[in-house]
Amino acid sequence: MDAVKIQVNIINVEVVYALPHEQQVFYLSVHKSMTIENIIKQSGILKLYPEINFLKNKIGIFGRNVTLDSKAQNEDRIEIYRPLLGDPKEIRIKRIKQNRK
Repeated sequence: MDAVKIQVNIINVEVVYALPHEQQVFYLSVHKSMTIENIIKQSGILKLYPEINFLKNKIGIFGRNVTLDSKAQNEDRIEIYRPLLGDPKEIRIKRIKQNRK
C-alpha cells in the first residue's frame, strides 16, 4: 500500500532550454509538491548553462508564463526562455521599412 502512495505523489516533467542551434531536454520524475524553481535546479540544467538567470530568463509551461513558486502537473513541459534581443514589434517595423526600399 505504501508503494502506491509514493507513486501517486510522483509526476513526470520535462525541462527545456532552446538555443539557436540546439535544444536541451531533461526528463525528470519529481514529487508533485516541488516548485518549478526546484525542478529546474534538480534537472542540472543550471550547471550546463550558467547564463540562465531567473531574473532575466522567463519560465513557462507549454508557452504560458509561470512563476518560480508554481507547481507543475504530470507531463508538463517547463520551458526556460532566452531574453529577447530586441522588441519584436520594432524589428518587424524595421524589416518592413528595409523591404520597401
